[in-house]
Amino acid sequence: MPRRILLVNPNRMRPPVTPVGLDYIGQYLREQGFEVELLDLAFSEDVASDVRSALAEEPLLVGVTVRNLDDCQFASRDFCLAETTAILNLIRNHTNAPVLLGGIGFSVMPVEVLRYTRCDMGVRGDGEAALAEVGRRLDLAKDFRDVPGLVWRRWDEYIESPMEDPDLAAFGSATRDLVDNARYLREGAQVGFETKRGCHHLCTYCADPIAKGRRVRLRSPQAVADELESLLRQGVDVFHTCDAEFNVPPGHAKEVCRKIAERGLGKRIQWYAYAEPSGFDGELARLMRRAGCVGINFGADHSEEAMLKALGRRHDKEDLRRVADLCRKHDIMLMVDLLLGGPGETPESVAAVLDYMREIEALRVGVGFGVRLYPGTKLVEQIRQNGGLKPENQSLHGVVEDNEGLLQPIFYVSESLGPDPETVLRDMIAGDERFFFADRSDHVENYNYNDNSVLCDAIRRGCRGAYWDILRQLAEE
Repeated sequence: MPRRILLVNPNRMRPPVTPVGLDYIGQYLREQGFEVELLDLAFSEDVASDVRSALAEEPLLVGVTVRNLDDCQFASRDFCLAETTAILNLIRNHTNAPVLLGGIGFSVMPVEVLRYTRCDMGVRGDGEAALAEVGRRLDLAKDFRDVPGLVWRRWDEYIESPMEDPDLAAFGSATRDLVDNARYLREGAQVGFETKRGCHHLCTYCADPIAKGRRVRLRSPQAVADELESLLRQGVDVFHTCDAEFNVPPGHAKEVCRKIAERGLGKRIQWYAYAEPSGFDGELARLMRRAGCVGINFGADHSEEAMLKALGRRHDKEDLRRVADLCRKHDIMLMVDLLLGGPGETPESVAAVLDYMREIEALRVGVGFGVRLYPGTKLVEQIRQNGGLKPENQSLHGVVEDNEGLLQPIFYVSESLGPDPETVLRDMIAGDERFFFADRSDHVENYNYNDNSVLCDAIRRGCRGAYWDILRQLAEE
């Protein structure tokens, strides 16, 4: 039996997003003795033909990443998994090889994804070791159903093997040469990289700990610097972290920056990061800038104490003022992401957080509106305890009926914001360009990165960087 494993990226969003996980997995599989091929449909002009060609020779295994279930936007509610399922059907029509799903989107709710796509198995969490072990056992015709993280169908039920959180230091440095990263820079404006996996925070709504594990696992700072240097040799010089929060823990983030700066990379690359407001100090700001960081997106969610408590956040508004001052001092662009509409939200609390963003002079503010509900989160448990997912609950928006598993997007928006909450928010923003808001009333000038023609045009003209920074550049032209 051949030892060729085909990895497939079915994500056709525009601008395209680097399939970082497949790059890491592909290298690991090669190191384990497999022949690895990538079918990257992000750039395909004829999906059916490209699938057929890639499967002309039967592989041992087909691994398909599911990055997005939907675009997580209240305004659009684009259910991306439907398009992925159509591609999966094409794949299964052209091969008898096992098809195994994985990726962040899959890991959030694996059983629901398998039911919807009618696939038989997938891997929840880290994919490297699991795919290699499934491949080895397939090659030897041995049972693989007890592989850690594997979720598989047995008749009408689904069996989930416990997910493992392997030590990332064991994976060493990544060469990142499976994916055409230079093309992703040209057409996607940035290339992702990881310094860690997992999240131990207790945010009431977030699926990251469910998908990536609740234990923060750190990559070697030396390996991170090696990876960036390898990508730079490929012509890639603009990056964005894929970590839940770059500065958790702060000491590791500082050491990563030191290793990058020691190589002299800070003067040759630019990168952006997601960060936590409560774990950010002047030393880290200085080191990040020295290492080439030009912009930080702080996932703050809110500034008001009651709302921060309701969302399970541990920072306070003074933390936001402090990080704003530090970013200005160290010449780092500041982006703050808000999440409005959660339990207890009122017009007064919305007005207060918008005013506070103006007060601390945030350079740009992403206004996320509506809380996407995910199974296994505290917020969903609270909703179920208080009457469940029912159409009469005026705070729920989306596919509420026959969607107990929450696969199709349902958003929570506090009914205290009234019957037309988007108009309330738009009126409060009042054209202030520092605020990015995905508004259904304007499909061109919005903050939804999914199929954003404004972003795509700007990237074609040569803009590079985080999408919020490109939108900032356009607004200031």
